[in-house]
This record gives sequence, C-alpha cells and structure tokens, in this order.
Amino acid sequence: MKDHGDTGHAAEDKRRIGGVLMALENITLRFGGVTAISNISFDIREGEIRAIIGPNGAGKTSMLNVINGFYHPQEGKITFRGRARAAMKPHEAATQGISRTFQNVALFAGMTTLDNIMAGRALKMHRNFFWQMLRFGPALEEEIEHRRKVEEIIDFLEIEHIRRTPVGRLPYGLQKRVELGRALAAEPSLLLLDEPMAGMNVEEKEDMSRFILDVNDQLGTTIALIEHDMGVVMDLADRVVVLDYGRKIADGPPQEVQANQDVIDAYLGVPH
Repeated sequence: MKDHGDTGHAAEDKRRIGGVLMALENITLRFGGVTAISNISFDIREGEIRAIIGPNGAGKTSMLNVINGFYHPQEGKITFRGRARAAMKPHEAATQGISRTFQNVALFAGMTTLDNIMAGRALKMHRNFFWQMLRFGPALEEEIEHRRKVEEIIDFLEIEHIRRTPVGRLPYGLQKRVELGRALAAEPSLLLLDEPMAGMNVEEKEDMSRFILDVNDQLGTTIALIEHDMGVVMDLADRVVVLDYGRKIADGPPQEVQANQDVIDAYLGVPH
C-alpha cells in the first residue's frame, strides 16, 4: 500500500503506464460563431494521471465534456481502446467505463453519503425496477453485492464516520470526497476530475491529493484532471497538456511544461 504521507508522484515507477487508452485528434468544438476548442490533439495513456491545465476560458471543461460525450465536436476523431468512437451521450460513455466529477459539487443533498455513492452503482444494476421494488430473491442478492462494493469505497476514502450523514450537512471538502466515491462506484477505467481541489483549504487539498494518488496507484484507474493549482499538478501528474484560448500550447512532463515560455506567458496574462 502506498504511504499516505507521500503525495509526490513524479519519481514513481513509470512502468505502470501502458499504451494509449484514449486519443483525441484534431478536435474542434464550436458554439455558434465561437470556437471553444480549435484543432487540439493529445492522448491519455493507460494507468497515468493526465492533467489538463490553462487559464480561465482556455477550453478545459469543454474538452472534458467532449471526452465524456456531453459535447460533440464538429471536427476531429476520438479513439477509445483502439476503436473510433461515434457521437454518444454521457450515460453511454459511462457504460464504456468513463466516469467524472464536476467543478461544482453535484450530489443529492438530502441523501446520505452511503446512498449518494450507491447511486453511482446504477449502471451496474441488472435487475429491473420491479425486482428492485420487491427487494426479494435475485434483486436482494444484487443489492447486497452492490452495498458491499460501496462499503469498500467508503473504507477506501476513510469516510466511515459520515456514511449515514446527509451530504448537505457535510463540509465542502468531505462533499468532494463523497462525489469522488460516487464516481468510483461505477468502477471506471477512465476517471475525469473537474477541478477536484477547487475551493479547498491546504489540508483538504492534501487529503484529496492523497486519495487521487491512491485511486491511481491502488485501483489502477487512469485519471484525467483539470486543476489550477500548479503545485498540485506538479505533484500528481505524469503528463500535462496546456490549453489557452481553445488551443494547445504545450504538452509533456510537468517540469518541462512549467518551464515553457508560452505557458508562463499564458498564466501571467501576456497579450497574444
């Protein structure tokens, strides 16, 4: 098990990173006369943590929405597990193993931590609504199995003490952890995290960084994340792609990207 006190990632053994899981080629996304993403190409490799960074309005969330099927680009090609992907809805992407969290917490505030994470198992449930209402025989067996998996996630994220607490009563940092748990409940092969540290204090960021590393290292989940905190990106990411005004301006290891003059200019607001 990984030492929970170590949030560094750069020096870890890179042999765990495999081949290309998803490739995005020449992606262009327009909304009316506005081009949100212009001719962007990059890939995500199996087992890595891939960061997508850039100033506000760079097109980061739009790119994440393209990856999970919420937006459909007018140009370009997406390949997932070696197959060209047709236009699809987010729930179809989820059935293929793509799960995500959101910049603003999107939980059921009146439901408990346990029930919110259980909601993430919906696509894994095979019994129809009638059997689920009866809670008898095969449906009950299925529910018990799903609850066992949810309890494993609760233990993994160290939130046993809030398992019966309505999430609306929880502090923000714990709500973000519950949302991570709900995304993990779908057992994704590709986990998309949209600003998982947004609004957190230093201690909450350290906790979330630790759990993101554990999800990657212990569960073997490939992660693509958007993050503004460059210190977090340097600690977590294997590779970083940088967007600015909807265009790719850099792509590579964190140290290389951090030293790139175009990236420095973009973050300092140097006029184009």
